[in-house]
Amino acid sequence: MGARLHICMTCKAGLAVPEGEACTGALLWAAVAALPCPEGVEILPVDCLSACNSGASVALSMKGAWGYVYGRMTPENAADILLGAASYARTADGLVPWRERPVIFRKQSLARIPPLEA
Repeated sequence: MGARLHICMTCKAGLAVPEGEACTGALLWAAVAALPCPEGVEILPVDCLSACNSGASVALSMKGAWGYVYGRMTPENAADILLGAASYARTADGLVPWRERPVIFRKQSLARIPPLEA
C-alpha cells in the first residue's frame, strides 16, 4: 500500500460560505484532483480533519510510517501538496528530509503522528 493524501472537503477555513458556493476544502480538493496524481499516492476526500481553526487541511498517512496534518492550504498550493505527497510516498518511514519538503509543509505542519505498531 502506498501513501494516502486525505483532503478535508468540509473545511471553511473560518469563513462564511454563501449558500450554493463551495467551501475552501472543496475548492482545494478540486484543485488537487485536477492535477496528475503522483505515483504511489492515493488521494482521498474526507469529511473533517478536525483542524477547523487551521483550515483548509490535508493529511498524509502510510502503513508503518509517521503521519502528518498540514493546515492553511489553498487551491494555489495544489502542486506543492502533490510534490510533498510524492516525496512522502518515496519514504519507508514517512520521514522526508527537511530540505526536500515543500516550503508549505515546512511552515504549515499542524501535527506529526507516530506510526501504528505492525
